Amino acid sequence: MGKRIRARDMGIKIGVMKPGRYNAITDVEGVGVGHSTIIEGEGPLVIGKGPIRTGVTAIVPHQGNVYENKVRAAVYAYNAYGKAVGLLQVSHMGVIETPILLTDTLNTWIVADALIDYMYEVMNVEAMSINPVVGETNGSYLNDSIGRHVRKKHVFEALRKAYSRDVMGPVKEGNVGGGTPMSGFEFKGGIGTSSRVTNEFSLGVLVQLNFGRREDLRIDGVPVGMELSDVKPRGKQQSNSIIIVVATDLKLTSRQLWRIAKRAMLGVARTGSYGSSSSGDFVIAFSTSKRELNPLIESIQKDTGQGREAIETNETFLNRIFRATVEATEEAIVNALFKAETMIGRDYHIRRAIPLDQVKEIMTTYGRI
Repeated sequence: MGKRIRARDMGIKIGVMKPGRYNAITDVEGVGVGHSTIIEGEGPLVIGKGPIRTGVTAIVPHQGNVYENKVRAAVYAYNAYGKAVGLLQVSHMGVIETPILLTDTLNTWIVADALIDYMYEVMNVEAMSINPVVGETNGSYLNDSIGRHVRKKHVFEALRKAYSRDVMGPVKEGNVGGGTPMSGFEFKGGIGTSSRVTNEFSLGVLVQLNFGRREDLRIDGVPVGMELSDVKPRGKQQSNSIIIVVATDLKLTSRQLWRIAKRAMLGVARTGSYGSSSSGDFVIAFSTSKRELNPLIESIQKDTGQGREAIETNETFLNRIFRATVEATEEAIVNALFKAETMIGRDYHIRRAIPLDQVKEIMTTYGRI
């Protein structure tokens, strides 16, 4: 199977809820995603020169000025072994005031600095302080991470693409943007996305995948990693992290978004993570507040016969959103694996793409497709 395809293209349908048109975070109206990818050089590592396998991914909550039109948000640090910027203020204030950028570990502060420039130079923010939001995972198995090769022009490129109407829709996955050097279950990892859409709300997830021991990988409950344990080369998974961005158009409070963010880790666990001690696992959730809660509550009333006060007081309306989050997170991780291509990085390290022909055979044998 030469062409890299997504899980549903293979016939794998994770969960019971339906994905949106693009099965991507951009199914949430207004959300945009842009990448800037840097691939240069080959051979032995020379710190400061390469080889370079890195980039930036930008997620914009809407197509306007995020500082002037902040969105409600929350952060869940499942395992805070990481170098993220701006998350404490998001937790404290319950809003995001810049786009969200993802990159390779030691580029975090360069990217944050460039994001500040973008907000002042392009968005024309007049405030004397601003809170840039940047997440990272460690791609040093393939990349000259210490060399910190991301520059302002790369950050601006990713943001320009995220704000372009031309890229609203399908999202590039795999070896792109911040996901360029990342690994997953000792295969090639990277960027992945998925969504779940109902008549009452839309929810999308984007992940930057960089964790996992080969034998732990499970796809729709199938122990695929065990079946592929002999696939070479593998190379030890030296870093174990994931950044997850959850977007919804349902008007929710920051506390409710925090509850949703926590459920994203259940989707990660379904793929085989046990949250190792050196794993940086962060979830950023935000709402564009395009849709009111009333239609969802009324739908639950109709289906269950519950009274409105009970639904609101117990927040049982969140259950459908919890399910959507878990399903979309699990599928986004699988899509990241499926779309990533084999990459040779520094010191000739190789991350092989997961062999889709073998995966198809395994999933067929287990009766999943």
